[in-house]
Amino acid sequence: MKKILTLFAVVGLFAFSGCSDDDNQPEYDTISKVFDLKNVNFTFNATDGYNIYQKFGNLLFPEDVVLIYRQSATLTGNVPVWQLIPRTLYLNEGELYYDFDFSDEDFTIYAAGNYNLNLTPQFLNNQTFRIVIVPGSKSGSAKSVNKEDYSDYNAVIKKYNIDDNNVKQLN
Repeated sequence: MKKILTLFAVVGLFAFSGCSDDDNQPEYDTISKVFDLKNVNFTFNATDGYNIYQKFGNLLFPEDVVLIYRQSATLTGNVPVWQLIPRTLYLNEGELYYDFDFSDEDFTIYAAGNYNLNLTPQFLNNQTFRIVIVPGSKSGSAKSVNKEDYSDYNAVIKKYNIDDNNVKQLN
């Protein structure tokens, strides 16, 4: 009889000490975000060259990954073609490089080349970029040998369950 009472006590302890239903706080570290910068122009300064600087609306978590895609074309039906940067374009004038850096507050997109970039204003003016914030993990998976392939925008959107139907504008 004592064993049955002990068993009921243990089962009751587990049953009544289950997970709480306190899910009122959103977990922002598990929410992917997508933003657009539409029709922006690179500006030139002597220190950084051609760049676009922008602040994030919300701070990022240290584990988050920022991906930036440049719209390189538009297909029939107004479907954008996205290319992951960093990216090198091989043009008649020379090589044009797009790159970026980011912190938990802001990001900068750079354009540089081995020729006078003023010769190709179509690659500096009225550019559209898509910024994707992928939540990071504290598990250390960033050091994994099996790195993610972020070059295919649609594969990233599918893998991380990102809804890109209502993309927010940063500018």
